[in-house]
Amino acid sequence: MIKTPLESVATEHVSATDVQPLWGIASAIDIYNCDPDKIRDDKTIRRFVAELCDLIEMKRFGETQVVHFGEDERVAGYSMVQLIETSLISAHFANLTNTTYLDVFSCKPYDPDVVREFAQDFFGGTHSILNVTLRR
Repeated sequence: MIKTPLESVATEHVSATDVQPLWGIASAIDIYNCDPDKIRDDKTIRRFVAELCDLIEMKRFGETQVVHFGEDERVAGYSMVQLIETSLISAHFANLTNTTYLDVFSCKPYDPDVVREFAQDFFGGTHSILNVTLRR
């Protein structure tokens, strides 16, 4: 039997005694040393969202919101929110450190490693950290 990415992740992190069904999967991805030009351009961020949603087969709901703010230099940068039919995708792009903090939550299965690899390549990051939480 072939497992979906969600089922594969679930079996790695869930004990045999845990019988609650999965609601969804949340991925938090920190991408370091990103291309400053890419994370500071709202059109590039919007294109990233469209391409990511196509890649992981998520249906976008409404327009992608991309807003630049932050009086404190430590947190200044663009933030992005995209509702999807099965939940949401969000990110903050920190100008000071050229770091992308990406979150994907969906009750539809997807492969978090595919998201991590795509996002790191898209934004030109040198390395990333992926944390996955299974929601019940």
